[in-house]
Amino acid sequence: MASIFSKIVSGEISAHKVAETVQYLAFLDINPLVEGHVLVIPKIEIDYLFDMDSENYVGLMMFAQIVAKGLKQAIPCERIGMTVIGTEVPHAHIHLIPMNNMEDMNFARPKLKLSEERLAEIADRIREKL
Repeated sequence: MASIFSKIVSGEISAHKVAETVQYLAFLDINPLVEGHVLVIPKIEIDYLFDMDSENYVGLMMFAQIVAKGLKQAIPCERIGMTVIGTEVPHAHIHLIPMNNMEDMNFARPKLKLSEERLAEIADRIREKL
């Protein structure tokens, strides 16, 4: 069964994309911890990040690094945090989160509710830096 991320890849569901290659996609989390919270995924349907073959795993990490560098330029922050939790959507994904302190990476706290217009503005800022 296709996950919500597979539906984003296929275009069935829209997303605020910030970067894309033939193999990988980066888009804004619609329930972000902070503004600029990006999800980076392989386009192939695979549930668990560490089940990816080495070539695709390394490629995904290299893609995430490129996105993180642009994200840091677009969103003022101390650094970009990265986490892999992978329980909420059965599709391998990496969270890239602009952070100024450890609390910015706390998934137990309430998520932001941003308007579509605000998400579009943030996505544009990130794309401009990539």
